[in-house]
Amino acid sequence: MKKSRKVTVLALCASLAMVLSYVESLFPAFVAVPGVKLGLANIAVVFALYSLGFWEAGVVSLVRAVTLALLFGNGASLLYSLAGACLSLAGMAALKKTGLFAPVSVSVAGGVLHNLGQIAMACLLLETNVIFYYLPYLILSGTLAGIAIGLLAGYLVRRIPIDP
Repeated sequence: MKKSRKVTVLALCASLAMVLSYVESLFPAFVAVPGVKLGLANIAVVFALYSLGFWEAGVVSLVRAVTLALLFGNGASLLYSLAGACLSLAGMAALKKTGLFAPVSVSVAGGVLHNLGQIAMACLLLETNVIFYYLPYLILSGTLAGIAIGLLAGYLVRRIPIDP
């Protein structure tokens, strides 16, 4: 793939991730459990992982997390986002590398690991383990959101060829 084409696709993925995160933030939470959301930005991350590679997907995650924290969040929101994104991407990349898992399975693992990363960061920052009580709800929501995100991202990977 030409370098200019790859950079263009990477920029589009990062932009899409930021826009989807912002749009998602405009809607009120649909459950009373803190931290539960769809994670629409992960459509762009999973797409980048399958279409461009691990490092490029990492760039998409990093750009989204830092930009949104600077524009709409704070230092704590950046730490939560980075903890979830790093653990999620590492797990998704490991599963993808085996070649045994479809984008839906990889995305489910990413959703659950993202929640685990954020819970771990919350325990560190707040110095309490009480937050682990949210874990069953976050695992369920990460699984359900991961299925939806994985289906969408898998569809896009099949329908949008990156190499000409």
